[in-house]
Amino acid sequence: MILDERNEFADAVSVAGAAGSAVLGDVIDTGGDGLEGNSEEVYLVIQTDTEVVTGGAAGTIQFDLVSDSLATLGGGVVGNCTLHFSTGAITTGAAGSNDPRLNAGENIAVVELPRGTYERYLGVIYTIGTTATTAGAVNAFLTNNPPSWKATPENIPTPV
Repeated sequence: MILDERNEFADAVSVAGAAGSAVLGDVIDTGGDGLEGNSEEVYLVIQTDTEVVTGGAAGTIQFDLVSDSLATLGGGVVGNCTLHFSTGAITTGAAGSNDPRLNAGENIAVVELPRGTYERYLGVIYTIGTTATTAGAVNAFLTNNPPSWKATPENIPTPV
């Protein structure tokens, strides 16, 4: 797999919005063969560009790497796709009261793509739970050279 700017899902894409789910930024067309036969280590990196916050009430946000036979990624519904990785629900709140991963410049997830069968279109769906997010933007991309972080079993990035 050759990585370039076409392997970027999101570049400072806003995640401000009402509770619900949506496709984050762009979808990558793997060309019909999914990621079959990919022997290189490829990492998904999701980073907070600007702090993700709510209007004060606590809520959650979750990011899921999915593939699907349709470019619409199941209409933005994780259950309509093949799930490959999930951050799980991350707590949101007013500025300064978030899970630390939602602060500007932090890594939300750095994880090697799981081996297995992928459908043609690959993308990230984010789900806002409980209450609307009022601000925040994220970056999400694939790379062969991940930041010096690793995902723990709880999907919390920690220094290597």
